[in-house]
Amino acid sequence: MILEGKVALVTGSSRGIGKAIARTFAINGAKVLINYASNDEAAKKFKDELLNMGCIVEIFKAAVDKESEVKTLFEKLDSFAGRIDILVNNAGITRDALILRMTESQWDDVMDVNLKAAFLCSKEAAKRMLKQKSGRIINISSVVGQIGNSGQANYSASKSGLFGLTKSLAKELGSRGILVNSIAPGYIVTDMTSGLSDDIKSKLLSSIALGRLGSPEDVADAALWLGSCAPYVTGQIISVNGGMF
Repeated sequence: MILEGKVALVTGSSRGIGKAIARTFAINGAKVLINYASNDEAAKKFKDELLNMGCIVEIFKAAVDKESEVKTLFEKLDSFAGRIDILVNNAGITRDALILRMTESQWDDVMDVNLKAAFLCSKEAAKRMLKQKSGRIINISSVVGQIGNSGQANYSASKSGLFGLTKSLAKELGSRGILVNSIAPGYIVTDMTSGLSDDIKSKLLSSIALGRLGSPEDVADAALWLGSCAPYVTGQIISVNGGMF
């Protein structure tokens, strides 16, 4: 129970990597506010699962790329727990297309959810963490932000942007005991990768030293380390990619 007494907010955590992080935090003792954007049934089912395990969790629906909804989300967090120790900016979407076919809305939607949302949530979290003189912010980026990917100029740019946000906030907030880091997962078995063809998966596996796609739990373990240990680690990009990059 290494997170006992801690309070965490994980955005986009009703599925995939965010869900694994929220579960890992909760079973390690943290009070967790699960944020989601649309799937009420999945969020409620996940909440009930964790409550039945004896965890302390709550769910709250909010579009974290909208400032008004982020403010309401953090008001909910205040009433739920009265503080925040760990923020995980995990919410993310894809709108893939080659650059000549990519629309402005496809670009804007991805940048808003993947990057702007992290800015808005970090701003609200920082207000509270500065008063506490402690806290940890973890931005979930991607190996694609490090190496790029054809058909994902918007997604790659948004995930690269998280690196700059991470390093800047680490410098701004470090003197008050707030650590800011980023995790860059490789190819993880989630809804986002479930549609890949067998041929693409085979090519991916040949580029991964460990010879397998990652699991959401692989990323959650790294988030747990950053959220509970590593007091002298800030402004860093932690790659969880099986040796792909």
